[in-house]
Amino acid sequence: MRLVHLDLKGAAPRVSYLEQVFPLLSQLGANGILIEYEDMFPFKGELEILKSPYAYSEEDIERIQQLAELHKLEVVPLVQTFGHVEFILKHEKYQHLREIERFPNSFNPHLPDTLALLKSILTQVIEKHRRSTWIHIGADEVFHLGEGMDSKKWMSHNKGDMGTMYLNHIKEVLGFITTQYWGLRALMWDDMLRKISVGALRVAQVTHSCPIAGPFLTKYAESGFEAVWFASAFKGTTGPAQTWPPLSYHLKNHLRWLKVMEALPQLASLRFQGIVLTGWQRYDHYSVLCELLPVSIPSLAICLQTLVNGGFTEEAKRKVLDTLGFQSMQLEQSTCEGRGAFPGVEIYHMVEQVNGHLKESILKALEEESAIKGWFSPYHRKRQFGNPRNMESFGSKVLKLHDDWESFVHDLRAQLERVYFPDTVEEWMEENVNPYLDQLRELVRDYQ
Repeated sequence: MRLVHLDLKGAAPRVSYLEQVFPLLSQLGANGILIEYEDMFPFKGELEILKSPYAYSEEDIERIQQLAELHKLEVVPLVQTFGHVEFILKHEKYQHLREIERFPNSFNPHLPDTLALLKSILTQVIEKHRRSTWIHIGADEVFHLGEGMDSKKWMSHNKGDMGTMYLNHIKEVLGFITTQYWGLRALMWDDMLRKISVGALRVAQVTHSCPIAGPFLTKYAESGFEAVWFASAFKGTTGPAQTWPPLSYHLKNHLRWLKVMEALPQLASLRFQGIVLTGWQRYDHYSVLCELLPVSIPSLAICLQTLVNGGFTEEAKRKVLDTLGFQSMQLEQSTCEGRGAFPGVEIYHMVEQVNGHLKESILKALEEESAIKGWFSPYHRKRQFGNPRNMESFGSKVLKLHDDWESFVHDLRAQLERVYFPDTVEEWMEENVNPYLDQLRELVRDYQ
């Protein structure tokens, strides 16, 4: 299985955009999607508080699954059940379930209310995905586990065995899933498991597949795992505020995973079951947005075709260029040349403009223009006086630059609004455009 991860804890696309993207994913070699809903799920009743104002409706969830089915993409919902639960624990209503009172990252696994809440969250999500045969329970990066009072107490009675404490909670979650939803298979990330001994894993008998890396394969085989998944990345791993995916970096990541896949039979008695191409949209619920999906489609295409062809062959490259409507690509520069013809290609080109020219052209105008430095300094602007003769020497140039960027940004906003909800558009503009454009806007306002 080749699952493409849709991380909806930031920049969740409108369903109309997914409608355009799903056929492309299928064409490029994906056969499933891993959907991390977070606050975009239409939670009901007691859980309604968890919903974003722009959350998908129940009809949207149904439509997403119909679209996936139409394009032969298996849907795997992801529900975080231990760490990365800021979208739950930020609410006062659930604050008492935090492992550490100050931090909203992780659940306290010792409170009965924690499991009760997780059961109702899982139930709502699974009930709306009755066609799915897999569920992903997250369970990665459980920060501060063992630091809360209840955990310290538990550890003092249990030889300080954090691994067993972690596994006890996972077993309860999996126990609920397997008894309530017979035949539903579970996936989890493995970073926490890496620190746990073979003995503890054996005792826990967590016999579910999980994505893992080379050196841990034998350990998992000895612990009783039968199958294994890997997890690569096509975006969202090279910096929390990254706006443009480095193509050769992500390609190399996939080439390395191909080597691990080839070596697997020699390394361990594990069946290779699939790979998740992760595409993180935020590092956590509170961080800024990283690369947008339309900007990352070339990276995703390269990664998928590399997996399909067993390497980034000429054939793979040709298929990527033809499918995306580009003439050529420069991996080291992370650029693709040509008009392009894929959903969101306008955003791709416009973000490239913002990255390459916005900051540079504005700072150049403001800092290298000696007339601005000499006759229109912050001192002049604050006291509103200046020599019109000298001011006019830079005025028309600055006004033109301002008009050009304002009209560009107007178009960019319109394109973003076709794909994203208003909160995403606002956030992206505030993070990536306004810090520079606002300086120009203020200069023009003062000049006028």
